[in-house]
Amino acid sequence: MSSSYLWVKAFHLVFVASWFAGLFYLPRIFVNLAQVPPDSHAERERLLVMARRLLRFTTLLAIPALLLGLVLWLGYGVQGGWLHAKLLFVVLVLGYHHACGLLLRKFESFSNRRSERWFRVFNESAVLLFIAIVVLVVVKPF
Repeated sequence: MSSSYLWVKAFHLVFVASWFAGLFYLPRIFVNLAQVPPDSHAERERLLVMARRLLRFTTLLAIPALLLGLVLWLGYGVQGGWLHAKLLFVVLVLGYHHACGLLLRKFESFSNRRSERWFRVFNESAVLLFIAIVVLVVVKPF
């Protein structure tokens, strides 16, 4: 293994973990937003500002994670059946990330109809995606 491969891989892992940290916390803010009483405008606005900033920051972390992943795949020839499954999960993570943006827009436009309980379940889906990706990358079951 070349030294450059290890550096790319290390930074890919750092950005992926950071991206997921944002995806773990953003729906937690949605849980809190869903619990805000209708007359609590200051609390609602504070949570919306936090969610907007976190979504923006999380998106910025996703870009190098994806680019470095492409470098590993296309530049260093990382391959295997496990990689195809991982790529499917990466597409699902991108969908989850996009869904977070749509959900935030619903809160901003006062059109959210989902309960805090729904957001709690939604929050756990990112954890399941993360577990699946890590297992595929480490264990390489096929």
